[in-house]
Amino acid sequence: MKRPWLFPLVPLYAAGAAVRSAALRLGLEPVRMLNWPVVSIGNLSAGGTGKTPFTIALASLLLREGIHVDVLSRGYGRSRSEVERVDSHGSAGQFGDEPLLIAQTGVPVYVGAQRYLTGSLAESDASPKTGVHLLDDGFQHRQLARQVDIVLVNSEDLADSLLPAGNLREGVSALKRAMVLAVPEEDDAAVERLQALGFGPRIGQAIWRFRREMVAPELPESLAGRPVVAFCGIARHEQFFAGLAQKGFQIAASRAFPDHHSFTGTDVAALRKLKDATRSAALVTTAKDLVRLGELATTPDSAHPIFAVDLQVIFEDEAGIAVWLRRALGPVTTAPS
Repeated sequence: MKRPWLFPLVPLYAAGAAVRSAALRLGLEPVRMLNWPVVSIGNLSAGGTGKTPFTIALASLLLREGIHVDVLSRGYGRSRSEVERVDSHGSAGQFGDEPLLIAQTGVPVYVGAQRYLTGSLAESDASPKTGVHLLDDGFQHRQLARQVDIVLVNSEDLADSLLPAGNLREGVSALKRAMVLAVPEEDDAAVERLQALGFGPRIGQAIWRFRREMVAPELPESLAGRPVVAFCGIARHEQFFAGLAQKGFQIAASRAFPDHHSFTGTDVAALRKLKDATRSAALVTTAKDLVRLGELATTPDSAHPIFAVDLQVIFEDEAGIAVWLRRALGPVTTAPS
């Protein structure tokens, strides 16, 4: 969402970003290198491009290629400051919602503000002693060297403005740092715009296409076909509600919370009241929101069930991407069997 009344502040934000970029380019701010190759996954926007399911999909691809992989994350919103491995049975408050969601897929995830320290811990923990780090939301975390920079891009970002008037953390010109531009399969306009701006293969950048598929839960037969109340706390909530409708859900009411919202008992009580008022069968949310709900999602009876819809990323040319990554990363030790 654009905030035109804040446009006068954009030059100040841009100046600050330019100073930091210059400090990195001139070596005034140190850039550290881990022993393993680092693949950064990021974007220009402050959120909402699907980095988490993309990271999970890329980790799965590398694992299928026999490559040991872990994820390094800041752990946005976590209550602790120490560098640590995410316990998949922990809480979003301890580790952050996105790291916890990734860890629940079985991939080792390490959190900490300094991603160099998280990577060092991951390398000391690992067996075998060689692998690949996926740097979650890493495009702007330039204090850590990376072998591959992947940036998720869409038409909405290309038409957006810098913070605080828009949602961009960096201008479109920053895409020149990327090695890979990952564009949603249906967004041909973004590819055309990128090429018109001089990005893409002509300057040695790969363009990967991917699609996002909503994986709906299997509702009990007694609830199937009945209306539901949908809610979420993500950056682009309208995409979630539209996706549910496309999947055939009858949405009696919807409720959008701020991105990374920390749910309270009061929130859940209000949602259950809304469910009863609309005579809905269940509450439906995202997998990330269910992680953030934690124990609040449980109920002593079946009167107020909460179901989660997952979002999966599927690469258009998975085999080609695997070959590209092998060439970019060089030899890496295979994952333990």
